[in-house]
Amino acid sequence: MDEYALIMRHEDGSKIASPEQMQAWMKQTMDWIGGIAAQNKFVSGTGLLFADAKVVHHNKVVTDGPFGEIKETIGGFIVVRAESAEEAAGFAKGCPVLGGEGNTMEVRRIAKNDGTH
Repeated sequence: MDEYALIMRHEDGSKIASPEQMQAWMKQTMDWIGGIAAQNKFVSGTGLLFADAKVVHHNKVVTDGPFGEIKETIGGFIVVRAESAEEAAGFAKGCPVLGGEGNTMEVRRIAKNDGTH
């Protein structure tokens, strides 16, 4: 069984949710993760904040950011165990982030250190 990262992408990073919206979203997210964990398929996960964020560029210059004005932001990710990318995508379909218009979930198999691709 492989591990997959389910990456939460928000189309418009400049939108700010109210505290009530954030609380409701967090409950929905915890319920979603709980459903995956009940199948013994949840590995780990976390949200990502913009506070104290930096971008290191190819020329080693460090700038503040990324900022919400960019077209798309990554809000967080979870790692799941799955038999296939299709099974992992099935988990991703239940993510509450998809309730936001234009938001997406990216599914990526995590590279192993055993030489397999």
